[in-house]
Amino acid sequence: MNEFMFKNAINITALYAKMDDFIYKKHSHQDYAIGVTLKGMQYYHLHGTTQLSHPNGVMFFNPEDSHDGMAYNNQQLEYIMLYISPELLMEVSTLKQLIQFQNPIVYNKVIEQNVLCLATAIFKEQSDAICYEHLQALTDSLNTGTTFEHVAKDNSKLKLAKELIKNEHMEKFKLEKISDTLNMSKFQFIRFFKQQMGITPYQYYINYKVEWAKRILVTYKDVYWAVSECGFVDLAHLNKCFKYRYGVTAYQFMSKLK
Repeated sequence: MNEFMFKNAINITALYAKMDDFIYKKHSHQDYAIGVTLKGMQYYHLHGTTQLSHPNGVMFFNPEDSHDGMAYNNQQLEYIMLYISPELLMEVSTLKQLIQFQNPIVYNKVIEQNVLCLATAIFKEQSDAICYEHLQALTDSLNTGTTFEHVAKDNSKLKLAKELIKNEHMEKFKLEKISDTLNMSKFQFIRFFKQQMGITPYQYYINYKVEWAKRILVTYKDVYWAVSECGFVDLAHLNKCFKYRYGVTAYQFMSKLK
């Protein structure tokens, strides 16, 4: 049995998931994803290594961290996840530049409880003031309970490649146009990008389109605008791409936010 529940507040999306046979395909998010394994074990690949989060494990995914995900040995898995934009995390933490969490999984009771308290406040539709207080508590606990480093600036070629792909999110993906701009063959570009990001340029392109669609759904609750604005062929195309990354279709995600 697979169950996914979403709720949004203070520009944070909270996810509760219960699953056994669902498998997330390799993808990434533009947000930080911070979650807690409640029951079972979360099995996934990140940074070329295999990760296994046991109950009470706190999981960290940096923006654009490529990963998959599944329940270990098809056992029932339950977990909570918070999707927090880099801009919001920087504002709350008063940091001047982005950070990257170094430990993908930690076992820290204070951080665990702060994640769960914030998720509970969002799901119970408590006031924004209460949600902000829980976010502040979570952020403060991250400063003392995790290891992170400031994000090094992208090398110029990778930064340009990502900008070119993002600028094409409403159009058909043009591999040769982008590779020509970078003075690379299309095969050199695919190899270069995958070595740097862990996913192919086309996967990055689809991921960005889905993340952009998600923001439209959260903000405007308009699934057909998301289809048009993000350049999907039709609603079925958006739903298929969305489900691979969030466990539900775009329409189901929008409906669950209400």
